Amino acid sequence: MGIVYAVGYAVAVLAGADRLLLWMESRGQVNWRRTGRPPAGPRASLESLLDGPERIRAGDHPG
Repeated sequence: MGIVYAVGYAVAVLAGADRLLLWMESRGQVNWRRTGRPPAGPRASLESLLDGPERIRAGDHPG
């Protein structure tokens, strides 16, 4: 019988958390499940992040 109470308690806690997050979403504080994610802004590609800046060799500097 204890397992029934534990499962019921877990369901009640999850339902309460869901309702709380939906309420917070209606106030604009979080994005939960009723609205999609905002479109992603410009992002750098992984290659450009890993390449790093171009290195100038000692004898090749402009000037």
